[in-house]
Amino acid sequence: MAEIIVVTSGKGGVGKTTTSASLACGLARAGKKTAVIDFDVGLRNLDLIMGCERRVVYDFVNVVNGEASLRQALIKDKRFDNLFVLAASQTRDKDALTREGVEKVLRDLGEDGFDFIVCDSPAGIEKGAFLAMYFADRAVVVVNPEVSSVRDSDRILGLLASKTRKAEAGERVREHLLLTRYSPRRVEAGDMLSIKDVQEILGLDVVGVIPEAPEVLQSSNAGVPVILDEASPAGQAYQDAVARILGEDRPMRFTTVEKKGFFSKMFGG
Repeated sequence: MAEIIVVTSGKGGVGKTTTSASLACGLARAGKKTAVIDFDVGLRNLDLIMGCERRVVYDFVNVVNGEASLRQALIKDKRFDNLFVLAASQTRDKDALTREGVEKVLRDLGEDGFDFIVCDSPAGIEKGAFLAMYFADRAVVVVNPEVSSVRDSDRILGLLASKTRKAEAGERVREHLLLTRYSPRRVEAGDMLSIKDVQEILGLDVVGVIPEAPEVLQSSNAGVPVILDEASPAGQAYQDAVARILGEDRPMRFTTVEKKGFFSKMFGG
């Protein structure tokens, strides 16, 4: 059976789609057959970040409505033979998805030998977000280290604990915290919540800390998930997060202010 991972948050603009694309690429690069699905009906950004927007012919809603087969709608990634994208519809209403339709797509992917299905959730608690999390085995809760983002994510944790298939069966979705746009300098200056602050508020284990870096936006604009930029601290941090999801024990990097050495101080390096 495929493991279903929902990438979710309470607040928009925190980096969910960037995270979904990078996690999917990282899992595929680790040899796992992976599908990544855009649940944000009406907006559709995942295909842009994955660099396959011109290849979208059929979308998630077409499959749910029986207007196309899953095989017709899945877009094979150009970089990994074991990675597939299912785009959202830009023209349909947010109520176009149904629980039964989503369940069938996820079941069909599992029967087709997929190891992981990454569900890129819309922000908040609307229908698409509920359906993205309902069937999840695991949740990656994406949070910026600021009070409003953390507070809104607390509401999502309540839904994960009560409104999912696992909750109905008396089980729990396995939850992870992923911090994005983290700046140790701003934390040190008191302008940003620390990792410990966010952990204490939400009570989650941290699966990744993604540093604030210009490469994230540059990669998204180029249609190349930032995890594939191996020289970028953000790319390396996403790779670490994927390794932890797969059970590896890796130390957290890019979480402290880098102290300048003697020669750097002397010569301004």
